[in-house]
Amino acid sequence: MRRKLAAGNWKMNGLKASLAELTALAAAPAPSQTDRLICPPLTLVAQAAGVSGGIAIGGQDCHTATSGAHTGDVSAEMLADAGATSVIVGHSERREDHGETDALVRTKAEAIWAAGLTSIICLGESLAQREAGETLDVIGTQLEGSTPDAATGANTVIAYEPIWAIGTGLIPTLEQIAEVHDFIRAKLVARFGEDGNAIRILYGGSVKPSNATEIFAVSNVDGALVGGASLKATDFQAIIDALDAA
Repeated sequence: MRRKLAAGNWKMNGLKASLAELTALAAAPAPSQTDRLICPPLTLVAQAAGVSGGIAIGGQDCHTATSGAHTGDVSAEMLADAGATSVIVGHSERREDHGETDALVRTKAEAIWAAGLTSIICLGESLAQREAGETLDVIGTQLEGSTPDAATGANTVIAYEPIWAIGTGLIPTLEQIAEVHDFIRAKLVARFGEDGNAIRILYGGSVKPSNATEIFAVSNVDGALVGGASLKATDFQAIIDALDAA
């Protein structure tokens, strides 16, 4: 049985005062079937780990190297040292803003594993690709190229985030979400066997309290990677409650 996962990606948001939202989340009763994760900006990772209680803390990206002359970058080892347990890689904003390729994402995932952390590998199609009927081809190519050969349920989470639904208020239909999640599951099982059944698949893209329950009822949706709604404890807690009850 795969445990559910509610992951919050704060992106480039949050100052020290924002940790009050995390402590408010930590004060709520722990859900019985759901793991909780918050990925704050790098400046808050260590402080967040100190006040998060039973909520895991993650990073939003990392370099492929463990150390070296890479000004402005951070290694997975450094994130682990700061208290992180997971790292997001391959988010569409990294792929678009920084030109990250599937091959780079794969190498970053391996670096994350080497540091003893879990990689959250993001996949997603653009609106143009969706309208051209290319969604499954795009997702299949990203999944194959971005996921290392040693992926298991213990070291890897896959997050499907259609680019056109991130922060727009738009979401795919439930049938479209099911199609992609079922496709990803089939690809994982075909490649990794039983380990493919253990890898959690999250949905991301304008998840909020008002639509969480229906999204979490979709097959092979094991949780969510939440952006804006994870910045407020009340909103994210409502999503956690919906996921735990699903």
